[in-house]
Amino acid sequence: MGNPVPINAMFDGDFVTQLVLVEDTDTMPQVAEKVAYHVVGRRLPPRDAPMHVRYEGQRVPDDRTVTSAGIGPLHNVYVGYDAKGQS
Repeated sequence: MGNPVPINAMFDGDFVTQLVLVEDTDTMPQVAEKVAYHVVGRRLPPRDAPMHVRYEGQRVPDDRTVTSAGIGPLHNVYVGYDAKGQS
């Protein structure tokens, strides 16, 4: 288990910015799931597509952790579904 890191998160298509607690050892798919938990199935419908995390305008590779991506407390991240044909 890693150290907690509170981040500001926005899910594509939502209108609410959320404060989400992730761990510094979480990978980007784990971060995406933690953000989606508060949105998908509540304000947005679920989709059968993988999700991705964007930070500082760039998509973060799935194998990166919060720490290795340079995401720190209260940094802004954006989560969305992959476009058709992307993975």
